[in-house]
Amino acid sequence: MPEPRCTCLPALGLTLLMLVPTLIPTLAQAGVRDGDLVGHALVQDDGGLLIKGQTVRLGGIYLPETNRECRAWINPVRCGSRGALALDFRVKGFIHCFLAGENDDGSVNGTCYVDRSRFDPGEDLAAYLLERGLALALPNAPFEYQAMEKIARAQGQGVWGFMVDDVSQGIYAPGKGYRSHRPR
Repeated sequence: MPEPRCTCLPALGLTLLMLVPTLIPTLAQAGVRDGDLVGHALVQDDGGLLIKGQTVRLGGIYLPETNRECRAWINPVRCGSRGALALDFRVKGFIHCFLAGENDDGSVNGTCYVDRSRFDPGEDLAAYLLERGLALALPNAPFEYQAMEKIARAQGQGVWGFMVDDVSQGIYAPGKGYRSHRPR
């Protein structure tokens, strides 16, 4: 007498296959609280992140205007300031932002992390830019951001390195009585 076969395995497999798409967003957003924004981000030309239709500005830093550069080796060609291009290079996968406040233009400020999970705190995107000398810490920024800017400046990183761009115009403008050391 032949053994009875279980016909429930194909139905179980089909049920699991239908559940997988609903579990992926849940797993990707593990540990998300109200006021957090998680999703794929597009880096805008000014260094803002567009996540789920909301523009997020990295809190505590300022991306100085630098000469526009273009990455012609990628398609489509991407042009922007050095800070925005570095941010675009680093932003891959899900971005997790802890929102801190809203701006007049409708954008929000936040501290954003890449590669964040339950087991890994991820990398702070503002710190990433500060360490490379591609951003300036604002006066009300956390102490860590201020220290990262000073270290990048001391090491001659990014905009603090050799004079490719002039970021001092309007931000750290020379005071009264300033004389350049250029020969006349």
